[in-house]
Amino acid sequence: MAQNGFLVCTPLMAETVGEMLSQMQHAKDVGADCIEIRLDCLNEFNSATDLAQLLKARALPTIVTYRLKSDGGNCEVDEKKRLDTLSLAHDLGADFIDVELQVAFDFVSRMKDKKSSNCKVIVSNHINERTPSTEDLSHLIVKMQSTGADILKIVTTATNITDVSRVFQLIPHCQVPVIACVTGDRGLISQLLGPKFGGYLIYGSIGFGKDSTPGQPKLADLTGHYKIGRLNRDTKVFGVIANPVGHSKGPILHNQAFRETGFNGVYVPLLVDNLADFLKVYSAPDFAGFSVGIPHKEAAVTCCDEVQPLAKSIGAVNTIIRRQSDGKLIGYNTDCEGAISAIEDGLKGETGNINSESSSPLAGRTFVLVGAGGAGRALAFGAKQRGAKVIIANRNYERAKSLANSVGGETIPVDQLNSFRPETGAVLANTSAVGMQPNVNATPLSKEALGAYSLVFDAVYTPRETRLLREAKEAGKIVVSGLEMFIRQAIGQYELFTGNPAPTELMRKIVMKDF
Repeated sequence: MAQNGFLVCTPLMAETVGEMLSQMQHAKDVGADCIEIRLDCLNEFNSATDLAQLLKARALPTIVTYRLKSDGGNCEVDEKKRLDTLSLAHDLGADFIDVELQVAFDFVSRMKDKKSSNCKVIVSNHINERTPSTEDLSHLIVKMQSTGADILKIVTTATNITDVSRVFQLIPHCQVPVIACVTGDRGLISQLLGPKFGGYLIYGSIGFGKDSTPGQPKLADLTGHYKIGRLNRDTKVFGVIANPVGHSKGPILHNQAFRETGFNGVYVPLLVDNLADFLKVYSAPDFAGFSVGIPHKEAAVTCCDEVQPLAKSIGAVNTIIRRQSDGKLIGYNTDCEGAISAIEDGLKGETGNINSESSSPLAGRTFVLVGAGGAGRALAFGAKQRGAKVIIANRNYERAKSLANSVGGETIPVDQLNSFRPETGAVLANTSAVGMQPNVNATPLSKEALGAYSLVFDAVYTPRETRLLREAKEAGKIVVSGLEMFIRQAIGQYELFTGNPAPTELMRKIVMKDF
């Protein structure tokens, strides 16, 4: 059990008893506090022998669940037989039994009539495809509590990340412990932040075979990257706002940096559809800061109460801080300096660099930029500020023209990139998503078109070496990975998040080791 008293539970959904026994040991080894035996997943389940074998072999506290297909489970069995099996689990010493609300009144009464036992009854209710209103959830909780349950479990579905807030709001008002799970990718924070908001138990999948629910975190991530046992009510929440967001390595980097420096914070992925709605709903002081990714960087400018002058000029915010003194949202841009300084350092090692040490190695060069989104805007303004001649190519040509006008640059159509021949010594910078996982074979520019460029930069860092960078290296060009931009902008974000100097060497080591 974690320091804060909550449990990390791993559902076991194997099809044979042997596989389930193996999964039990794996869950214990990876750090689970308890397991859930999903009897409905077993093929040819024999309650007389299999249940006793599983419970006898358990090495962790165990929840026994036997769910019908009509309730989101995997079996079709006579209801009396199912409830008799759950009753048998009680008699065999199960630590917890999960039973659905619709049969809970009779079942709980039946268990109370038995001799005293340490077995606790979890009364659960699953709501598919939606999360009810706060009022409806409150009424549901009252009904569930009236069954006499020891623990309540409510499972809903997130259609928007803001749905999770309604479930979090319920937990402190319940008379008994609550397991709250909001499924789907937009509901992931119901598990990652459950301990902070007082949840009794969170789920982490075993990571192979069947997973219990969509969007459920992996047990290894909960006990490894997140060290979830550290969370408490005072933990500050940070995260990366993007769509998609699953590729982000920010949680790996920031959570370890927080932990190693003793800062009580957690950094989570936030799959956000509407930035303004998200910031309005999650407005508590403990939601202290955010990284902002695609496609929200430009919208973030209008969502902040105040915007740093550089970020305002760029027209893109990649970092939002909630000022603790008044709760106002302050927008910053750490992308610009992060990327431009990485490119400059790459050029400084170039043989025959003629620029003086007092000027930027970008001064006087042609800077060809692919992409005109938030990151593209940051690089365009940064390159212009350093004295480069900026040329922009973007899938949306009008968007490229608008950005070019802002920095006194030029535009070329994307389909002319391969035939375009810039002046010798030019820099190519890709800030589009071309080449990002899973489309790793894509590239914004052919290898044959790289001839005049001295340096090639790719903001994409998943994979670490994109096709563009690999082919540029083969062509003898200086290459600068998006990881370098990521590290440098993250260092700036850490300092904004915590108000402390960043552990620069530590953060660099984390990225090079774990990415």
